[in-house]
Amino acid sequence: MEKKKIRTLGLASLNWLYRNKELKAAKEQQILQQLFEDEYWTQAQTIGVVKAVPFEFDTSTVISKAWAQGKQVTVPKAENTQMTFHRITPESLFVRSSFGVEEPADEQETALQEIDLLIVPGLVFTVAGFRVGFGGGYYDRVLEEFQGNSCSLVFSEQIQECWKAEAFDRQIDKLFIN
Repeated sequence: MEKKKIRTLGLASLNWLYRNKELKAAKEQQILQQLFEDEYWTQAQTIGVVKAVPFEFDTSTVISKAWAQGKQVTVPKAENTQMTFHRITPESLFVRSSFGVEEPADEQETALQEIDLLIVPGLVFTVAGFRVGFGGGYYDRVLEEFQGNSCSLVFSEQIQECWKAEAFDRQIDKLFIN
């Protein structure tokens, strides 16, 4: 199946969950429990995570839990074809990007090698850890250089085995699935 069609399926699944808020919240709690008990999380000092848009997995709990545990939090900022990560605090200011994602307003960039755990978003995943995102290959380029642990927080509705990964697709180390 073409990635464009896969993206459409993924968006439909996420929008369906978004309309079923109680189910979405329950699934998020199941996934977060797995994440917070995992060694990827417990051993990480610096987390890379996107500030999600409403229909995606809500990452606000990930961010607040990281701060509560004394971890550093970095969020991505996309410019042209590159993505950089920037350390944020509870006082950080954000601007909405052309993709509709909140990005840090300041320029306090964090080197990729400082990030211990990168939580990678996506629309559709295979159980082997390959993903289809929104297009553009931003995370594939980051994962090509990234040396830390990577994971994704995945609703079971996002698992689809109807496509094959391409040579430039990068595999996620671990999926946390409800």
